Amino acid sequence: MIMTYYEIKKVFSKKGSKVALIFIFIVISVVLSFIIGDNKYVNRNGDAESGISAMLKVRELKKEWSGELTEDVLRKIIEENVRISQTPEAKSNDFRQNDIAYSQRQGFMDIRDLLNCDYGEFNDYNYYLADSLSPDEAVDFYSNRIKNLKNWLETDGKDQFSEKEKSYLIRAYEKMKTPLYYNYQAGWKNLFQYSPSIIMILTLVLGFLCAGIFSGEFQLKANAVFYSSYYGRNKAVWAKVKAGAIIITAIYWAVMLLYTMLVLGILGVDGANCPIQSSMSGWKSIYNITNAQEYILIVLGGYLGCLFMQSLTMLVSAKTNSSVIAVIVPFILIFLPSFLSGTSLPLLNKILGLLPDQMLQMNQVVKFFNLYEIGGKVFCAVPILIISYSILLLLIVPVIYFIYRRKEVYN
Repeated sequence: MIMTYYEIKKVFSKKGSKVALIFIFIVISVVLSFIIGDNKYVNRNGDAESGISAMLKVRELKKEWSGELTEDVLRKIIEENVRISQTPEAKSNDFRQNDIAYSQRQGFMDIRDLLNCDYGEFNDYNYYLADSLSPDEAVDFYSNRIKNLKNWLETDGKDQFSEKEKSYLIRAYEKMKTPLYYNYQAGWKNLFQYSPSIIMILTLVLGFLCAGIFSGEFQLKANAVFYSSYYGRNKAVWAKVKAGAIIITAIYWAVMLLYTMLVLGILGVDGANCPIQSSMSGWKSIYNITNAQEYILIVLGGYLGCLFMQSLTMLVSAKTNSSVIAVIVPFILIFLPSFLSGTSLPLLNKILGLLPDQMLQMNQVVKFFNLYEIGGKVFCAVPILIISYSILLLLIVPVIYFIYRRKEVYN
């Protein structure tokens, strides 16, 4: 344990390591300023207010609509929305007047967004669609979601999936529990929105910290002393592995815990048990989980992905004796897939859906229709990612140990 302690101490004795940690807290501060600035309240005069008090006002308005989205509730929302859309303020060409109309809607805007998603085309969003709905159409709210998926699979999406995969998607939609439970959930949605950025930056910083753990002795020309010591080729090597794991684990969970506490502390924890389909961002998801369950996927997936990438970083460091080459690894794994994304090729999308960067953005993974047929059965991406990278991580760690302990010492 003493050797592990000194390996950790060596990492944080460098000025660059301290600067890297400060950078993480600066990023969190910037993200919090974005969150506070984005969550506005519009008063009856059409003036936008921001800050903690504004968030509390929006929360109070949205809590009035909390509960199950039954046909009666949806009918009431459609009626209220149509009434507001017919007011002079809503019809005006003056943006100030439009904001006054918006102030009357902001309590049910989340549900209005769902109406726009549900009654339009599968891959289309019309902000004003809800204004043209009839209260009698409320009965079709849940059946529309399944119907739109089926229509899309028969038209634009017909060549993207096999028949088994299409059946899997439809079954997933049919399994969604109805009526949906809705509640104010701004805390969770903002937490999810910025979590990939936080986790990716955290991964890059940890890559910088871990890159020199195995190359330090070679760069300082102290490798001969290291390997000639009594524990140089066994316990000392394991001390480096453990130091890397401790640094990654401690910093990752400390940062994610701080980020979570700040965001939920400001915006509230309401909506933890809401299905992710109860907000526009998760409306199309095939994962029938709650906001709390999505959060668990995000932080655990991010941790596993971070561990995997840092293990590769330490592996490259141990193999090449260069921290410069090793620190590039996380950059490649995170940014290279982004240049290839957005393609219409189903096979390439399936490959991209299994790359390690996906572990750092689980909130996006649960929105995608990435399916894989294995042994005649169809699986979604999340379990494959978690199982695959857990196995790879367990394989990489002993490889790092054996590569480094067998290093040759040159004069």
